[in-house]
Amino acid sequence: MLLIDVVRVSEAVTRTSSRLGKIGHLAELLGRVGPGEAQIAISYLSGELPQRQVGVGWRTLEDLPQPKLAATATLTAVDALLSRIKAVSGQGSQAARRTLVAELFAGLTSQEQQFMSRLLHGELRQGALDGVMIEAVAKASGAPASDVRRALTLRGSLPAVGAAALAGGVAALHTFRLEVGRAVSPMLAGSAPNVAAALEKAGTPAALEWKLDGVRVQAHRAGPEVKVFTRTLDDITPQVPELVEAVLEMPADDLVLDGEVIALRPDGRPHAFQVTASRVSSKTDVSRLRERTPLSVFFFDALRADGADLLDQPYAQRQETLTRLVPQGLLTPRLVTGEVVEAEQFFTDVVKAGHEGLVVKSLASPYAAGRRGAGWIKVKPRHTLDLVVLAAEWGHGRRQGKLSNLHLGARDPEGGFVMLGKTFKGMTDELLAWQTERFLELAEGPTDGWTVQVRPEVVVEIAFDGVQRSPRYPGGMALRFARVLRYRPDKRVEDADTVETVRALML
Repeated sequence: MLLIDVVRVSEAVTRTSSRLGKIGHLAELLGRVGPGEAQIAISYLSGELPQRQVGVGWRTLEDLPQPKLAATATLTAVDALLSRIKAVSGQGSQAARRTLVAELFAGLTSQEQQFMSRLLHGELRQGALDGVMIEAVAKASGAPASDVRRALTLRGSLPAVGAAALAGGVAALHTFRLEVGRAVSPMLAGSAPNVAAALEKAGTPAALEWKLDGVRVQAHRAGPEVKVFTRTLDDITPQVPELVEAVLEMPADDLVLDGEVIALRPDGRPHAFQVTASRVSSKTDVSRLRERTPLSVFFFDALRADGADLLDQPYAQRQETLTRLVPQGLLTPRLVTGEVVEAEQFFTDVVKAGHEGLVVKSLASPYAAGRRGAGWIKVKPRHTLDLVVLAAEWGHGRRQGKLSNLHLGARDPEGGFVMLGKTFKGMTDELLAWQTERFLELAEGPTDGWTVQVRPEVVVEIAFDGVQRSPRYPGGMALRFARVLRYRPDKRVEDADTVETVRALML
């Protein structure tokens, strides 16, 4: 397949507003890819490189060769050249990389050069988000979208899963299993305004677990080897020796657990989230950091144990396995009840202890890896949303010279973001300085001298007093008294709350 075929479909998807239309364009192309091309095509159309990063910056692309008139570059040839570029290292690597980039672009038409430039810098956004691509793979392969989605949660790579589906259909998708040592996307929780509403959604009796303000972790053990991953699937094993030691003490050689690490004060109350996040992200002098800021670990789910995959088992059954293997002191505190009064008192106690709130869980719910399953519902004493920063405005007065007023957007499952309002509240001087530097790095598009448009890559946690109808913004709603709580570097844009989540909270 030629690169130009992918470029044309990318442009068609960009022009198409309907979800079904996007799926149709993508599925038609995926039905034509040859062996060895599917992963490349799916990666490109998802706005990613199979190589992830190849070390090519803007300056490398400032002086490109003249484009070709006829499109002849194949997907596999382009991919091979990008792999060569990524492999360049050592003395003289900058010049060597520039030579290879020139070779790559000399073989592309103007249309292809524009596509490749955006792809190399992560700016190719045509609405082919995971949800749309999953449906396209399903349509092209004849496999149910649910099977594609499940395989994706287990493998973690849509290009790999898509290629398997296109080559082998449903049978190939069923070969994917939860593998010890390979992180899976964690199950996420929906939201409810109060405990009673959460119990109604989950069904009673339900399990109520403390919602800790720590860092989500997934622990894998295979014999004497332990690996620990974050919710974004990053390997943080060397940074959390306390967790590794705890897992090695458990009576199981084959184990995958879901939980949270958190830095606690001597009185048992939690440190601010930034303290935990800083400790987990630090890679140097971990022994000293461990003494100064020890981490506590709490597990709340078992995904695999004794060689068996537990994802499809109901929550209650997974909990039996968890409590058998994990010491009581390492379990997230929980209560099973169907009584609203008892549940509300438990919620009050959690908040008094300094924690975020509760997660109410259906006893029958399977572990919906990578999804915001209906079986888990979080309740907090205040409304919060994880939103994406779309733009920022220059401040005035004491904030002159700083990017202050943030434009906030919720994720649209069909692609893109829907603006919900602005806020300049809740920002410290330190935060203002950080976000000014960060957003100038992400600046793109036209500016009116007042507003800086930014690439939607930063997730921020916003507190607010409610959602009200408003004709001012495209979604027809706006946040009341929105204020910044913190930035969430541990979350991807794909983890941001959706428009539907916000609409469910509307007054």
